[in-house]
Amino acid sequence: MKRPLRTGLVTGSAALATAAVAAAALGIGGGTETPKGNTPQQATTPVTRTTLVQSEEVNGTLGYGTATPVSTATGAVLTWLPTPGTTISRGRAVYRADNLPVVLFYGTLPLYRPLHVGDTGADVKEIERNLAALGYSGITVDNRYTAATASAVKKWQKALGLSQTGVLDPATVVVAPGAIRIAAVQAHPGDHANGPVLSYNGTTRVVSVALDVALQNLVKAGNPAKITLPGGQQVDGVLATVGTVATPGEDANHPATIALTVTVADQSKLGGLDEAPVVVSITSAKAENVLTVPVAALVALAEGGYGVQVVDVAGSHYVKVQLGMFADGRVEITGDGFSEQTQVGVPS
Repeated sequence: MKRPLRTGLVTGSAALATAAVAAAALGIGGGTETPKGNTPQQATTPVTRTTLVQSEEVNGTLGYGTATPVSTATGAVLTWLPTPGTTISRGRAVYRADNLPVVLFYGTLPLYRPLHVGDTGADVKEIERNLAALGYSGITVDNRYTAATASAVKKWQKALGLSQTGVLDPATVVVAPGAIRIAAVQAHPGDHANGPVLSYNGTTRVVSVALDVALQNLVKAGNPAKITLPGGQQVDGVLATVGTVATPGEDANHPATIALTVTVADQSKLGGLDEAPVVVSITSAKAENVLTVPVAALVALAEGGYGVQVVDVAGSHYVKVQLGMFADGRVEITGDGFSEQTQVGVPS
C-alpha cells in the first residue's frame, strides 16, 4: 500500500489557517504594543536563516528498470539462451540460432533492412560505429555503406562463423543503448525462433515510481531525491525521467499514474538489492538561505495579511511580513523590522 505523501506546502497551509484563526480570536492588530507590567512572560523563538525544502514521499521499486522484449521471426532453431541475470556487452552473443550467434550492438535505431554497398542512412552509421568500437579498421564512420564497410563486415562475419557476404543481416544483431542484463527468458533451446525469445534491461539499478498524476506538476527531471532502503539506509539519487503518458487507474483508490525513474550514482551503496521496495523522497522545491520562523509564529493582522510579534527589551510590536515557502513546520518571511536572531513570539 502506498505510504502517505508528505508535502510541506500542504502542511504549511493547514498550520497557517490555524494560526490565523487563533490570532483573530485574540484580536491581534498591526502595530499594537504589549503593555508593560505584570504580564506573563512571552515565549519567543529566534528568526533563523536556513534552507527550506519541500518534498514528496512516495513508494518505489529498486531494480534494473523496465524490461525490453526481444523477438524474432526467422524460424531458425534456438540452440543457446543466456540465463536471467547474465550481463552481455557489445559484440557478445545475446543468444544463438542454428548454432550461430546473434550479437549485441549499441545504438538506438533498430535495424530494419539488410545493408549493402551503396546504402545510406543512420542505420549505416550505427553499424560502422559498432564495427569501429570492436576494432575493425579501415572504415569511415558516416552514413554511407561503402566497399570498406562491406570488407569490415566480412571480417566480422568470419570471426563469428557467419557466411562472409559483406551484407549486414539485421537478424544477426540485437540493438540496445548499452550493455544489457537478461531479465527473463521466454523461449527454450530447441524452439523455433518465431516470437518472443527473451527480455533485457540495463545493467545499472534504478528506482521506478508510479506517481499519482495529480502530483505531476510538482516534480521535474533533475530534482534531487533521497532513497530509503529496506534496512533504513539512505542513498542520494536524482530524478532522471518523468513520464508524459498516464497509466489509467483501476478505481478511485488507485488513480492514474505516470512513470518516474530515479538514478543512483553510487551503486555500491545499494548492496545486492534487486526488486526491493523503497521509499523515495523527491525534492520538489527549495528556498536557499532565507529567513524563517515557525508557522505557529504567524499572526493575522487587523489590517489584513500576516505578521510576527517582535519581542525585545522594550516590549513587543507586530511587523507585517510577506510569506514564501512552507516546509517542515517553518515558513519563509521577508519584510522590514526584523533580521536573523530577532526574537518573535510563539504560543507558549
